[in-house]
Amino acid sequence: MLQWHSPMEKPFSINGFPWFDEDKRYRRLPAAPAVPLPLSVDKLADCTAGGQIRFRTNSSRLTIRVKLAGRADMDHMPATGQCGFDCYLGAPGEQRYVSTARVDLTAEEYEATLYDWKRKQDQLITLHFPLYQGVKEVWIGVDADAVIDAAPALASDKPVVLYGTSITQGGCATRPGMAYPNILSRRIPLPFVNLGFSGSGKGEPEVARTIADIANPALFVLDYEANAGTPSDMAATLPPFIRILRERHPDTPILVLSKIRFAGELFYEEQRQLSEERRKIQSDTVTRLREEGDLNVRFFDGSTLLGDEDAEECTVDGVHPTDLGFLRMARTLEPVIRELVNRELV
Repeated sequence: MLQWHSPMEKPFSINGFPWFDEDKRYRRLPAAPAVPLPLSVDKLADCTAGGQIRFRTNSSRLTIRVKLAGRADMDHMPATGQCGFDCYLGAPGEQRYVSTARVDLTAEEYEATLYDWKRKQDQLITLHFPLYQGVKEVWIGVDADAVIDAAPALASDKPVVLYGTSITQGGCATRPGMAYPNILSRRIPLPFVNLGFSGSGKGEPEVARTIADIANPALFVLDYEANAGTPSDMAATLPPFIRILRERHPDTPILVLSKIRFAGELFYEEQRQLSEERRKIQSDTVTRLREEGDLNVRFFDGSTLLGDEDAEECTVDGVHPTDLGFLRMARTLEPVIRELVNRELV
């Protein structure tokens, strides 16, 4: 017989939803933002990408019950990535994947067993929320006599905040744990906040003001080039976005990350030229800010993230990474981010 627990209660800990304590919702932006958000961003904020549940238990089995906001409906991403939870065991930096909830494509509710050892054993658990669907409810089922304890604290409670596009959000990972921000969160023992908004990471000032309300960030990563539009749009949005963050967080490191190389850039000159122009604007903006004295802003050339060999084989559709692509991205970014948040890891 299972006993069911709400992860909204102690000793469970919830990461990835900066306004969770106020709103008690699995949502990535505030339910009542101080400034009106673009409608698409406000809607996509209900997708739970980057959310995590952490706890420790000696239960012999682990089951979840989930009520989604909608059904699986994507034609280039598995339902396990869009709507499923997946489960990792172990301490940060030592976590190992064990299972993923399989999702009925026709259902908005499901129950899934994530493990069943047949005997009690102590485990430190991280559950990754779905990437492209909202979660209305989730319940954790364990043995009726199981002990549930809090997970150990991370190195710091200061989050790494990533703002960007569908790629940041996790499209098109086969399961939640393979989105590159989630991979990084298992390698770097800090909270991670995924603010990727599919097709809607356009650098609007009202979004910047909302993000700036996040308390005590360890790092901002700006990964929105792929939604930025023309080079002129990139030039018009990036400096104000950084300036708004700086008004609230004058010393927080900011990493400006240009996009990965798309497959079409091998064959279409206009695509390649567009990427080069937008990348130069980002690099030049950072250079200018550093020359003006802001040494806590950095640029990284995202066109290198998938590597030189077979980079186009790392995507689902020439744009969105596969699990292999996300793994390459995380491996390349890990030392860069570690250097920028080093003071939080000591």
